[in-house]
Amino acid sequence: MHKHTVANTQLTDRLGRIHTSLRISVTDRCNIRCFYCMPEKDVEFCPRDELLTFEEICRFVRAMLQVGVNKFRITGGEPLVRADLPDLIKQLHQMPGVADLAVTTNGILLPDQAAALRAAGLRRLNISLDTLREETFRKITRREGLDRVLDGIAIAQTCDFEKIRLNAIAIRGLSEHDVVPLGRFAREQNLELRFIEFMPLDADTAWQSENVLTGATLRQMLEAEFGPLEPVSRTDPAQPAIDYRFTDGGGRIGFINPVSSPFCSTCNRLRITAEGQVRNCLFSTAEWDARAMLRQGASDKELIHLVRECVAAKAPAHGIGTGEFVRPQRAMYQIGG
Repeated sequence: MHKHTVANTQLTDRLGRIHTSLRISVTDRCNIRCFYCMPEKDVEFCPRDELLTFEEICRFVRAMLQVGVNKFRITGGEPLVRADLPDLIKQLHQMPGVADLAVTTNGILLPDQAAALRAAGLRRLNISLDTLREETFRKITRREGLDRVLDGIAIAQTCDFEKIRLNAIAIRGLSEHDVVPLGRFAREQNLELRFIEFMPLDADTAWQSENVLTGATLRQMLEAEFGPLEPVSRTDPAQPAIDYRFTDGGGRIGFINPVSSPFCSTCNRLRITAEGQVRNCLFSTAEWDARAMLRQGASDKELIHLVRECVAAKAPAHGIGTGEFVRPQRAMYQIGG
């Protein structure tokens, strides 16, 4: 497609934000129960026939490629519990126009699947690692499995991914003792680490603003241990993280601060849930039903029109910390991480 054609068809909202990134949830199921994402028990999952098929996901992606969306991340729940995920990765990888393809995983199934995912064409991997302590891992996930996550990281490092990044949720009163050990682990393993502020998307609705361990505080803790951090110039102004490098050459670290320093003004993301609902924000209270259109035989033009309506309705900001903030009814596992 010619550049001027793409420019005429981009998904641009009323604030001029151009949407080029799509997060695709392939399941709401997970093999752990992190309290910041899911309830511990009595979880109601989508019936399997309500989930988008791989064919439907690919159909939706092909339509989005026509309007300039070219970066895709597969999420869950835990995406690796979806059967035959490498088959979907292979289909997406082979689509002309896909500029970036990544998966976010808790890492527990990586020992078995890392090689197959890489062989299918997966380029980048984000692995959740909130702690290196088994006791804290159990407290967060309400399950065991830290050793499996660490094995998954080690095996993934042998599979020649272009980039492996560690993601850590930072929670005041819980994470303070993990910040420096995680920083040291990432430096020793030559892995990029990003800390993410705790957001009000927990299924238990226990989030309070005082639970947020801010990116600024985390940076101070790391600098006290490892020395100065210097900012890294952004290659993508829409990326949510503020990245730094250790001045001693010991790698990079980033902070995603949706609560203390929102990045809504440059947000370029859309999401589609496992059952095919399009969302224009992680904190959106409205959804647009792409699954119904896909199953009614809608054309690409009709799918694109639906997404344009979704983008047009995008709010200027999520509003966390303001009187206008309305918490979404869905928890993180139901939206897609």
